[in-house]
Amino acid sequence: MRRRLFLAGGLGVAACLAGCGTERYVPGARRPYTIRAGGERWRPVTRAFVGAVREAGFPVTGPGQAVRLTVTGLPALAAAELNDGQTLVETATPLARLAGEVEVVLVPADSRFRTFDDFGAHLLARPGQTPLAGGPLGDPDHLLFGLIAKGVGADTRQVDYTGYPNSAEAATALFAGRAAAVVGTLADWRAHIDQKRVRVLAVSCAKRFPGLDAPSLLESGVRVDFANWCAVVGPAAMPEEVHAPAVGMCEEVTGSTAWRRVCRTGGWLPIPLAGEEFVQWLASEVRRTKAVMRDLGLLGAR
Repeated sequence: MRRRLFLAGGLGVAACLAGCGTERYVPGARRPYTIRAGGERWRPVTRAFVGAVREAGFPVTGPGQAVRLTVTGLPALAAAELNDGQTLVETATPLARLAGEVEVVLVPADSRFRTFDDFGAHLLARPGQTPLAGGPLGDPDHLLFGLIAKGVGADTRQVDYTGYPNSAEAATALFAGRAAAVVGTLADWRAHIDQKRVRVLAVSCAKRFPGLDAPSLLESGVRVDFANWCAVVGPAAMPEEVHAPAVGMCEEVTGSTAWRRVCRTGGWLPIPLAGEEFVQWLASEVRRTKAVMRDLGLLGAR
């Protein structure tokens, strides 16, 4: 497996959270919140979440006597593992999952792989001769190809994957014949799809995505339901009198029509999950992320 251009995202999350629990919180039914993005990639969804929080009637202010929250997501888990750091479960207080970006498996319009079954059969038979591309090593695109390879029964250690810093460079590799297939977010590849320059073999979500003539991975026989998800977390060791209202705020906002509206506008799937259920899901996601990274040879046995 080729390893190129590892640009892990989310490395600043732990540092941000480490000093964020020292404020004195002002009691009240509608606590003020300070909400920041844990990296450049999270700024659009953070802006959308802040708007929905305000629309729900919760005050959002600058730093000071406010509950400090951070929006982060899946790449931060992989970055922590690659850098032998602590996970979000250890460095922060998980509050709620917000939304996810749908990923798509794509080939050039003239590819010999007419269906996902064609592609899966080739990947199973020749994993080292099926050049794949997507985002940087350890990013969601890479993880999804690892899950797909395992799902079709291929040797994940033999997967030939090249990581690129953005979808434009991955597209150049695909159209130049340096990759047989790519994975990326639907939003990043929508223009190429609409121009019919690429064909979508499968979508990563559990069901077919509206407007796309492509099966889900589950429908294609690969037991994977995957999204490049983001979530909101608080500082480590949040006191209960702060934690419970914050979870309640997240539940109210992510269950609102305003949140569904901004997700539709932003091209995200609303996948709300809050409180203890989210904590349990996040623990399972940490385990899945570690497992696929080990399968891909990114992590040693530990």
